[in-house]
Amino acid sequence: MALKVGIQLYSVRQSLGRDPYGTLAKVAEAGYKYIEAANHDATNDPGIGFGVPADKMKDSLERLGMSIVGCHIQPLRPELLGEVLDYHQAIGNPQIGTGIEFFPYNDIDFVLRQCELFNKVGEMCKERGMRYYYHNHYQEFQTFGDQTVYDIIMENTDPELVFMEMDTYWMMRGGQDPVELIKKYQDRLILLHQKDFPKDAPQPQVMYDNLVDPKANITMELFASTLDPSCFTEIGTGVLPIQEIIDAAQSAPELDYVILEQDHTRLDEIESIKVSMEAFRKFSGIEWS
Repeated sequence: MALKVGIQLYSVRQSLGRDPYGTLAKVAEAGYKYIEAANHDATNDPGIGFGVPADKMKDSLERLGMSIVGCHIQPLRPELLGEVLDYHQAIGNPQIGTGIEFFPYNDIDFVLRQCELFNKVGEMCKERGMRYYYHNHYQEFQTFGDQTVYDIIMENTDPELVFMEMDTYWMMRGGQDPVELIKKYQDRLILLHQKDFPKDAPQPQVMYDNLVDPKANITMELFASTLDPSCFTEIGTGVLPIQEIIDAAQSAPELDYVILEQDHTRLDEIESIKVSMEAFRKFSGIEWS
């Protein structure tokens, strides 16, 4: 089955901060019908992170012919989730996720405590008829003994409660083969994030090749210090094996969407997502509506 192509609104976060409704309209005009949001301010805003009330968000989506298929929620705190889930149910969002706030991972005991949290959040979502998913960066592929953090998370979370949004760019930068990980964990894959790595990147593809020690305590400060905006390019213009990734993802039984995400760009944000859309059209196994 062809994967529907959506856009992560983090790609246009500066535009959203200035004009959330106008930006949503421009994203729709560009041809994107499926969106995933990223709310990094859930303490103050249960929605998509830009102060948009649920009723107005629902009206905007309906008017623009768009659907929301997920939203990252940070911080992930059980005491916040009642209001968060109310909001997202009201706008028709079937699932929430998160990822980047859970490091440094410190040790296996810390990871296991986070797994308990993920299971609890997953249960809260399931009670609402929703799903919870975990999004990776490269830190999940540091190792404790002979296991990656990612494998520890997968082994210690309930597959009926905790699903996965695989970010293939960060998997590659963590020294992993995203095609093999898709095959390994295909039953838990519900969203796929696709970025791209430029041909002329100033860093090696793998962060653990002379940039970061895979056994280091990777703090947010270390992550930020190694994040080079020049290591992102419009999706479909770089070197990642995107067609192989799409082909592998076809077998994931719960996967309907591949979500384009542009972390950094030299272009205007709206122009950037237009370039990605046109570049991404060359791949097979996808559809836009």
